[in-house]
Amino acid sequence: MAKSSSSTGQGEGIKLVAQNKRARHDFHLDDRYEAGLQLVGTEVKSLRGGKGSLAEAFVRIDDGEAYLVAAHIPEYDHGNINNHEPTRKRKLLLHRHEIDRLEKAVKTQGIALVPTRLYFREGKAKLEFAVGRGKNVADKRRDMAKKDAKRQIDRAMKARRQGR
Repeated sequence: MAKSSSSTGQGEGIKLVAQNKRARHDFHLDDRYEAGLQLVGTEVKSLRGGKGSLAEAFVRIDDGEAYLVAAHIPEYDHGNINNHEPTRKRKLLLHRHEIDRLEKAVKTQGIALVPTRLYFREGKAKLEFAVGRGKNVADKRRDMAKKDAKRQIDRAMKARRQGR
């Protein structure tokens, strides 16, 4: 289990490709994991070009292997007839004990593995995903109210500082 080095995704040696901004809105995110991705050449070239989306993606564990499902990596522009399928299932590279721990967590009701970021670290494609529990409508409203209250407080403090 690897914790991320920065919250913005712009740490040393990290090139952010895609981010799932709705993940924090739809889920309570707990433990974060970093996994390598098993990709084909045209997928890597497309990602290096900054293309890719995690909007509908999720992580699934099948037969003791972890997979990234429904992530969209568009076909490489300069590819040939052997270009990759944009939404194919991609294998995640994790240690056995991590996969076992995740498999136990997923068996719990309401737990999902949610991809949060796709990036390059030291030239290798990495996926950060989190163990998430789905939020209900009341939780989402409460979070929005907290965010709005904090924004109003910040505005008032800024106005007070400038008024001096």
